[in-house]
Amino acid sequence: MSTLATPFARPLYMMVKPVGSVCNLACKYCYYLEKGNFYPEKKNSIMTDELLEKFVQEYINSQTMSEVLFTWHGGEPLMRPISFYKKALEFQKIYGRGRQIDNCIQTNGTLLTDEWCQFFKENNFLVGISIDGPQEFHDEYRRNKQGQPSFYKVKKGIDLLKKHGVEYNAMAVVNDYNVDYPLEFYNFFKEIECHYIQFSPIVERIYEQNDGTKLTHPLQQNQEINLAPFTVDSEKWGDFLCAIFDEWLKEDVGTYFVQLFDAALANWVGEQPGICTLAKTCGHAGIMEFNGDVYSCDHYVFPEYKLGNIRTHSLTEMMYSPKQLKFGADKADTLPNQCKSCEYLFACNGECPKNRFLTTADGEPGLNYLCKGLKKYFTHIAPYMDFMKKELMAQRPPANVMEWARKQKQ
Repeated sequence: MSTLATPFARPLYMMVKPVGSVCNLACKYCYYLEKGNFYPEKKNSIMTDELLEKFVQEYINSQTMSEVLFTWHGGEPLMRPISFYKKALEFQKIYGRGRQIDNCIQTNGTLLTDEWCQFFKENNFLVGISIDGPQEFHDEYRRNKQGQPSFYKVKKGIDLLKKHGVEYNAMAVVNDYNVDYPLEFYNFFKEIECHYIQFSPIVERIYEQNDGTKLTHPLQQNQEINLAPFTVDSEKWGDFLCAIFDEWLKEDVGTYFVQLFDAALANWVGEQPGICTLAKTCGHAGIMEFNGDVYSCDHYVFPEYKLGNIRTHSLTEMMYSPKQLKFGADKADTLPNQCKSCEYLFACNGECPKNRFLTTADGEPGLNYLCKGLKKYFTHIAPYMDFMKKELMAQRPPANVMEWARKQKQ
């Protein structure tokens, strides 16, 4: 089993769900809304102060690094009041014992106010905003429970963050609709001066079950399982990334940061990428629900992947358990031969295991649905990544690739 030399080589990381899957929006492609079906008490899905304190203390004590990062997620975490997060900060001071503690929060942005933004600024929160590009693209799927569009409120929230000088980044879902408009998509983020962008391809399969859930987990291999209609096309995903990469090469390297480009460069130079989907192994990043239940990964919140509860098991015990270590190592250990012989394995690492539901040309299971698009992307960027790697090795700025790319075209 290809585990790390020591499981403590990377910090234990946990995303916390203070309100579980509860959200004020009802985005059509959301993979987390239906997780409330696993919790009969979902109407009262609020983390207690007692559990919050227990988590903060144990999370800090479980860290092997001097810096500690708390990540608040949802559902919609702003459905808890500011007072909840003030208590979290108090507990961090009590149990931090002088360590550097940072906080980030992922929100749909619709509930942001001056008060929230002032709180984030004063306490150095990094805010992640979910926004799917211009209004037409965003409102296609991101609506509230009454079917009303959300773009206007999200944009207003971003304006408030900028007004108060809060550091933020954008998390943009790429789906069957907006994938056809890569440059309009990318230029929108430049227009709103968002310099840190994450693109997340939506890949889901539908199979309605007795527990009320519709989305499948990776263990389900059933002929009746169909791709969700909003799923991005694999080859179009590759075209999307290539088009944006070419635009980024013109003048944006070193000014605008696209997570998938940064992660590719990290893999090119042999560093740990900043995104788990392109890492060799996974399993160091779990999630904790409002009641203390801990799961292997945010995309694996199913009964089969529950590791335990913080009331009965320590975070260290759960996250470094044989079950979780195997979960992390399986990413590399279960790759089909087609992946193992691919020239871009070092850059892709099979992408996210949740998307590995196709069979290879030889009939072997475990091929990633996004394989064709990713191979197109890595083939396209390879010369530029090779150049940036040489620049880094020579201690020169990788942004020199822009001038080099212009000369290549001439």
